[in-house]
Amino acid sequence: VKIKGKMVKRFGPGTIVIPAPLDVDAYMRKVKRGQLTTIDEIRRAIAANHQANTTCPMVTGIHASIAAGKKRVTPYWRTLRAGGQLNPKYPGGLLDLKKRLESEGHKIIRKGNHMYVGEFKSKLAKL
Repeated sequence: VKIKGKMVKRFGPGTIVIPAPLDVDAYMRKVKRGQLTTIDEIRRAIAANHQANTTCPMVTGIHASIAAGKKRVTPYWRTLRAGGQLNPKYPGGLLDLKKRLESEGHKIIRKGNHMYVGEFKSKLAKL
């Protein structure tokens, strides 16, 4: 979709992809044990795949949450928010995510009410 109006100020000129749920799920499934990704990394990969400037952050986040709730388990715990933050909206909440990530060798750091994966950038998967 061509970026128009007020969206130009936020995203810049060019095009924006509205991702399909299966696209987001497919990128989340690419992340292997011990690796991580973020919503922003998934957005960049989808935009590149469609030769677009960006991908809608809201729709990508919604589809990541949908993938996390599927019966056929997508490794949603490996998909973080920006800055390495754990997503409290995923099934099981923060304590379950912490347990899953620690079992894969990641160190979890608490900052106030939020939890982060320490050194997450060094564990980012290539999408």
